Amino acid sequence: MDKFPEWLVPMAATLTQDRFTGPEWTFERKFDGIRLVAFKNGKEVQLFSRNRLPQNIPSITNSIAALPNQELILDGEVTWGRGNVAYHVFDVMWIDGRSTTSLPLEDRRELLSELQFNEPLQRVTELQDESPWEVAVREGWEGVIAKRRDSIYEHRRSRNWVKMKCELAEDFVVGGFTDPQGKRVGLGALLVGHREGEDFCFAGKIGTGFDTKLLLELRAKLDLLEITKAPFTKGTGLPRLRVHWVKPEIVVRVGFIEWTTNGKLRHPRLLSVR
Repeated sequence: MDKFPEWLVPMAATLTQDRFTGPEWTFERKFDGIRLVAFKNGKEVQLFSRNRLPQNIPSITNSIAALPNQELILDGEVTWGRGNVAYHVFDVMWIDGRSTTSLPLEDRRELLSELQFNEPLQRVTELQDESPWEVAVREGWEGVIAKRRDSIYEHRRSRNWVKMKCELAEDFVVGGFTDPQGKRVGLGALLVGHREGEDFCFAGKIGTGFDTKLLLELRAKLDLLEITKAPFTKGTGLPRLRVHWVKPEIVVRVGFIEWTTNGKLRHPRLLSVR
């Protein structure tokens, strides 16, 4: 029997703007709450945030204490909805004398399914949909988490867990672009903006959402619109190197998470060219 650990660093997901599915991936709802790691060692139950800050949530502590298992380390998210607390458990790192972190995700899920949960403990279930991120948008969720079915539990941020946040989508006008670097062709990023009265405001750089064909097609169109001076009249952070300015005529649809406090797009990606 292994010694019960005092702490285990929780695994973290990598944010992506890509949307994908595949037989090697499984999807779960991303809850808008606080990460909570629960340690049960005999009768003692301790709750911690992802940064190892102690948490005092008696209803969760009592429910975990009532489980018949002598040792458990659970990973999940706690939410408060309409005054009710819920602990959404999506993983188990330790169970009765042994670490489970080296097991594939699907095996850990099987172990999790055997635990006898009662409220406010809730087992996170797999989403069964061809476009789970669209389910998230319809339901008003924060997003979804994609996990590789064969992934072990890593004590770090990993690309084997990927979070897809729900997006806003708006039209923007292209005011410039940067040159490609490395093996990329066509262009590096689009420089986009929006109208605010008489001003053309810089909103940020769009560098994802392209395939090679679109990169080359856009470069050909933009070359015909090139001008010598930036068309943007308002905004900060405009690039100065390897940049080309164009007449603001091409409109693109952009997905992004939110507006930053300084008026820029957070995690933007190209959705389409109008």
